[in-house]
Amino acid sequence: MSEPRLGYIGLGNMGAPMAKRLAGAAGGLTVFDVRAEAMAPLVDAGAAQAGSVGDVAAAADVISVTVLDDAQVRSVVAELAAHAKPDAVIAIHSTISDTTAVELAADLAPHGIHVIDAPVSGGAGAAANGQLATMVGAPRAVYERVKPVFKQWAAVVIHAGEPGAGTRMKLARNMLTFTAYAAAGEAMRLAEAAGLDLQALGRVVRHTDALTGGPGAIMGRDSAGPLPADHFLHGIFTHTRGLGEKDLSLALGLGEATGVDLPLAQLALRELAGALGVPHTD
Repeated sequence: MSEPRLGYIGLGNMGAPMAKRLAGAAGGLTVFDVRAEAMAPLVDAGAAQAGSVGDVAAAADVISVTVLDDAQVRSVVAELAAHAKPDAVIAIHSTISDTTAVELAADLAPHGIHVIDAPVSGGAGAAANGQLATMVGAPRAVYERVKPVFKQWAAVVIHAGEPGAGTRMKLARNMLTFTAYAAAGEAMRLAEAAGLDLQALGRVVRHTDALTGGPGAIMGRDSAGPLPADHFLHGIFTHTRGLGEKDLSLALGLGEATGVDLPLAQLALRELAGALGVPHTD
């Protein structure tokens, strides 16, 4: 089987390092961006420069799209569809509405064009090092076609389900990130009011999160519901619940003493047991 010819559209902070890792692909890489200066480094690395989105579609079998938002995705996919080869794959790496990929996939499937969503997580540095995670919403056969391509810039390639599932997984992942940022802000306010050095606190958090895995450490279950009593994690998480509720209560006491409102900590105290799958039964 011949190597797929690749295309990449959108060479911004994420797209450029991802595309660069494809520049040596055996089937060749064709790139396009509205900014000529964004294409130059890729051309220097061995990619072909396209004159338009349509030129990428005419040249490539698997086309990656990393643009700003839903409107740009729809515009680019419409132009690609007008020139795409039969059985072409259009992979959307942008974080967009979870319904956009579903609609585009359904619209173009009758024309033999596969639209899939494959949002990424990890940042530009991880892209440059080939260490991204990508969550792919695609039919299984199409996923197997694109997986070797995506492995050039991703260390973790997950089949999330059908088109749209990749974006839904990315939204859940990002919800955790930004909720944790809000909690970090609350912790900083408490620490500042208690007269602590915030830089020192940050060093402790980064060090211990690297050791414990942070929130991902509790995400090894197959269900978000209560754990059966004989589950191997039940005893561990019951112990964790006790520690967490004690420490959250103490932090809330410090908040009262320093006059700092801690709504996320109050919510965490209320929800922790359920989140761990070991709710209180009394």
